[in-house]
Amino acid sequence: MAVEFLATEMETAVRVVHLASSLCVKVQEKLRLPSSTNGHVKSKDDDSPVTVADWGVQAIVSWVLAQVFGGQNLSIVAEEDTESLSKAESLGLLGAVSSAVNEALSEASKYGLPKPDKPLGTTDILEAIGRCNSVGGPKGRHWVLDPVDGTLGFVRGDQYAVALALIENGKVLLGVLGCPNYPVKKECLSNGCNKPGAAGSVSKGCVMYAKRGSGQAWMQPLIPGGYPESATLLKASSVDDPVLATVCEPVERANSNHLFTAGLANSMGVRKKPMRVYSMVKYAAIACGDAEVFMKFAQSSYKEKIWDHAAGVVIVEEAGGVVTDAGGRNLDFSKGVYLEGLDRGIIACSGQVLHGKLIGAVYASWESSSL
Repeated sequence: MAVEFLATEMETAVRVVHLASSLCVKVQEKLRLPSSTNGHVKSKDDDSPVTVADWGVQAIVSWVLAQVFGGQNLSIVAEEDTESLSKAESLGLLGAVSSAVNEALSEASKYGLPKPDKPLGTTDILEAIGRCNSVGGPKGRHWVLDPVDGTLGFVRGDQYAVALALIENGKVLLGVLGCPNYPVKKECLSNGCNKPGAAGSVSKGCVMYAKRGSGQAWMQPLIPGGYPESATLLKASSVDDPVLATVCEPVERANSNHLFTAGLANSMGVRKKPMRVYSMVKYAAIACGDAEVFMKFAQSSYKEKIWDHAAGVVIVEEAGGVVTDAGGRNLDFSKGVYLEGLDRGIIACSGQVLHGKLIGAVYASWESSSL
């Protein structure tokens, strides 16, 4: 009964992430033009970038969810707000967001989604973005959105993800990851041969999704201007020997302690060079068998946010993987915007055996670390 109950939610989420990913592809292509970055990228208070795509995706997802499920009791937890976009000096940026949103929504029917009768005005768009102001919590149903996870990767023409999840009473029920630059060739994840315009550029782009308790995770190709008719079943890698494992970690040193993870990997006998990848694409790599481990040990002052993990966690778990904190406990999505009570860091593995070895190595290595 519960699986059937989520049919509309799952279908809508997958379709809207396809649509949102198409917006991102077009915006990223424009960012490649030398004259276009000015005014299309702003800095937040923490100096991280936010782009037309971040606001555009949030507006599209919010608007579609409100059309399908009604806006009155809709709870959406999302990363962006309208504060900087509403300022007088952001008029040009708001215009660019409006153009991107309306261009994407004009094709909504091709994705089996509702389409507005007329183009949305800037007030409608700000309202849609601003609707995503929920803080989640232990009770009720909350959609969780990171419109462009890995904005730095997005701006640099590298990996990023559109991440949408549904949480009910603190449990992640479903997750969808749009990975427009995810390559067919694994080696392109970290060496950049998948970047737009790169020599020998390979086919890329997919949407991955999973429903809690289904025991299945799926991948669909991104098709320009349309929705695919087929999906491929995902399965996490069966590698359980650390010597053969590929380890993912964040690109930016500020996001994880590379020194500690390197020592940890070395103590386990990992031979391969770590694959440094932007965004929740690291979860995608584990779900489809391109990597076996994702470790993140941020500074103790940093608080992980639910939108950076919810969609990726359920996809990895349904593909056969395991995701916990460094103490081996499940991540707690019931405390609001942040993953409270996290024990040291986050560890995602392709299977139980490898996960057990990694948790053991963490305990053995922790005493000598300077985290």
